[in-house]
Amino acid sequence: QVQVVESGGALVQAGGSLTLSCVASGNIYNIIQMAWYRQTPGKERELVAASTRGGTTNYADSVKGRFTISRDNGMNAVYLQMNNLKPDDTAIYYCNARGYTTPDWKQYDSWGQGTQVTVPS
Repeated sequence: QVQVVESGGALVQAGGSLTLSCVASGNIYNIIQMAWYRQTPGKERELVAASTRGGTTNYADSVKGRFTISRDNGMNAVYLQMNNLKPDDTAIYYCNARGYTTPDWKQYDSWGQGTQVTVPS
């Protein structure tokens, strides 16, 4: 089993910055991709940013230029640096990790419990 735990959510004023952290643990052989998603009530969960093991990143258009995803492969960790936060960024942020387990080489797709980010208008 692979567990994912996020941290760092908070209430931040518009224009402020915040960094979210996520660590994966368990029977990890590799992590092919780590990503951040977010969700607000009544809406589908949306991709915010993703990072592959090879270093490729992609971002939602709404956060390009403001958010930066980074990984520490040695620590099985991913971070989301969020700058110039806006009220529309208010959401529960979820971390996702995908890869294969050891020793049974099973594919996993694990989610954290979410962390709340609030940017008052």
